[in-house]
Amino acid sequence: MDSLFLLLQKIIPQRSLSFLCAWIAECRNPEWFKNSLIKVFIKIFDVDVNEASEADARKYENFNAFFTRSLRPGSRPIANSDIVSPADGVVSQFGFIDRESLVQAKGRFFLLSELLGFDEKTSQQDFEDGAFLTIYLSPRDYHRFHMPVSGSLLSTRYVPGKLYSVNAATAKKLDNLYARNERYIANFSGMQGRFAMVAVGAMIVAGIETVWSGTVASSSLITEVREHRYKEKCIYLDKGEEVGRFKFGSTVILLFPKDSINWDKNLRLGQSIKMGESIANYR
Repeated sequence: MDSLFLLLQKIIPQRSLSFLCAWIAECRNPEWFKNSLIKVFIKIFDVDVNEASEADARKYENFNAFFTRSLRPGSRPIANSDIVSPADGVVSQFGFIDRESLVQAKGRFFLLSELLGFDEKTSQQDFEDGAFLTIYLSPRDYHRFHMPVSGSLLSTRYVPGKLYSVNAATAKKLDNLYARNERYIANFSGMQGRFAMVAVGAMIVAGIETVWSGTVASSSLITEVREHRYKEKCIYLDKGEEVGRFKFGSTVILLFPKDSINWDKNLRLGQSIKMGESIANYR
């Protein structure tokens, strides 16, 4: 079944499907259709609406507004550790980078330079032999992602790519999944050095947004790499502050330099995790 699912992803027009889903997700009328869509989604994926800042699904203007909903204040306490989870989801992989090789799934690897869009200078100088953590956000999860540690935004890099699903089945079957897919890399400078956050696009993802730039990736085809550099401390975000949001399930990958962190002793592969929970401390 996993092989058939992968084959279907290769056959179907990924961009056209995502564009259609984006159009449906933005529809406000007829209101009964919008409300029915949200109601069915809540039931299928067992979404806990009680933790949302607005628990009445009928009050969201469209499906995307519901999907990227904010949470009630205090529902995601920030742990008293140096580095916390940036998102709700499942810890699909974590560990240390072997030169520039990262684990995608058991027996499958991908290269740091390819993930970053062949930016050899960044990969070699900042994160070679460093540490990484991959969090998969399923459709039922809270879909905003936040700062794992306080820091200033240094640069961003949008890399165009495919829109394969990023669930466990595809990760086990498709080589270089995260380096194939569309992605947006944000580089930060924190109190203890550099770190990066990679937001990976996926099938039916109608967009990736950030708090500083709005939409940075969408279902529309963008063919060129886009880069932007920021003045030091022009954009500073505290640990736990919102960075951006996905308009459907996707993946966040964190990168840290060599010999900079120790993973939390309770962190496990496959565990469910909430934004703000402890993942690591600086050495």
